Amino acid sequence: MRAMLYEAAHIMLVRLAKVVLAQGWAIKIARHRGMKKAIVALARRLVVIMHRIWVDGTEFRWTREATAA
Repeated sequence: MRAMLYEAAHIMLVRLAKVVLAQGWAIKIARHRGMKKAIVALARRLVVIMHRIWVDGTEFRWTREATAA
């Protein structure tokens, strides 16, 4: 599971064309701390988001604009 989360975070940072809310946060970390730490931080954030979705039953929002809608 850890490897899959790491891979998903890596793809989000490197290859994903659609901008995700957490992606900008992780890019700032990558600039200051390095890419590997940013990937691990993003993977952890994905786990937190997935857990909240599981507990609340809410849907994933790609951006802040989707929150207001």
